[in-house]
Amino acid sequence: MNNEKSELRWSVEQRLEFIEFRLFWDGHVNRSDLMEQFGLSVNQSSSDLNRYIGFAPDNMVYDKSVRSYVRGPAFKPQFLEPDAGRYLAQLRSVAEDILDCEDSWIADLPPFASAPTPVRGVNAVTLRSVVGAIRRSEAIELKYQSLSSPEPSWRWIAPHAIAFDGFRWHTRAFCLTDNFFKDFLLSRVLEIRAVRESQVTSTDDEDWNSEVTLEIVPHPALSETQAKVIALDYGMHGGKAKIKVRRALLYYALRRLGLDTDPAARRPQDQQIILLNSSEFRVPIPSASGSTIEGPSA
Repeated sequence: MNNEKSELRWSVEQRLEFIEFRLFWDGHVNRSDLMEQFGLSVNQSSSDLNRYIGFAPDNMVYDKSVRSYVRGPAFKPQFLEPDAGRYLAQLRSVAEDILDCEDSWIADLPPFASAPTPVRGVNAVTLRSVVGAIRRSEAIELKYQSLSSPEPSWRWIAPHAIAFDGFRWHTRAFCLTDNFFKDFLLSRVLEIRAVRESQVTSTDDEDWNSEVTLEIVPHPALSETQAKVIALDYGMHGGKAKIKVRRALLYYALRRLGLDTDPAARRPQDQQIILLNSSEFRVPIPSASGSTIEGPSA
């Protein structure tokens, strides 16, 4: 069966994954689902359902009363690993208007909402220019508004990656003005006027290419039952969770987890977790002078 799976075209395998997604999450699937999602004919939809039955005959049975295939009692995934994160990511994408309801694989969207986040003003042409420079290993001259200066300034940077800090998008780049690697917020790039070849490579960015592991545990002042709930919240095993992060993004990760301040500054119920191994690595803090990261204060 594994050999048969490996010989499937990507488009066919995607449709079989869709069938399995609907069976697992919604409990049913029929021809019209495939027709609407992929623009298939009746015959092609029937063929895909029969193909799926051939791979997993116990995963679905036809229910005449609802005119659909329903999840079988012996259901066992064959084409995808059920992932709560993937399901919730689709809900969030729909809530934030990133994904249209019709493009979601979820049949019956449950009532949901997402805490609003400000729309970041990233210019599409700016993003295209930065991504193009990354692909072609080029440097670009841009007009950038840093918060460490009252007026924007022109500078050359050699971008090599795009990064998201949980709130905003950056480009990770070598700044030819300051002569070190740092982050530039894409929304603060006001103009791009020139491009040239660059000799800088991503391998030179030590902070980008090295990782640190954050070891987090429930706050020790929480009760035993509270600590167990926090362990579940963060997917801890043995009362501890390990999170790998690029050193270049360490500050942002700590800030997002609420670990960028003294744990004693907040109530245990608000702090919830603490960092066990903070002494093992330096924490790069954004500043206007000499930092490897140009973050919130830049």
